[in-house]
Amino acid sequence: MTAFRISEVASLLGVSADTVRRWIDSGRLPARRDEQGHRIVSGADLAAFVRSPADRGGAPPSSARNRLRGIVTEVVRDGVMAQVEIQAGPFRVVSLMSREAADELGLEPGVVAVGVVKSTNVVVELPQ
Repeated sequence: MTAFRISEVASLLGVSADTVRRWIDSGRLPARRDEQGHRIVSGADLAAFVRSPADRGGAPPSSARNRLRGIVTEVVRDGVMAQVEIQAGPFRVVSLMSREAADELGLEPGVVAVGVVKSTNVVVELPQ
């Protein structure tokens, strides 16, 4: 069976190793110790954990499952539209939206935002 070390889980999920340790310590993510005493997570347990957003702190109810939290790096506005770029870990997410929506969300470089991907559209939300 596939097993992952804490650093591998963190890399796969785009979180810090400390976050993974907290999930394990709180009992939300099952882990065991290997022969060297390192904590490892089975692939099956990790897959079950990832399928349950509530275990990771939860996301607001939504049919969109692809949520990329990151920092806004650029906002280009014209009279009607805005192009918003978010750096979410190694991913660059670009969204086109109305200027009014970008203004209402207060999107500026340095703001933390979540790119929510559903099909071919990216919806930008502020984290809760």
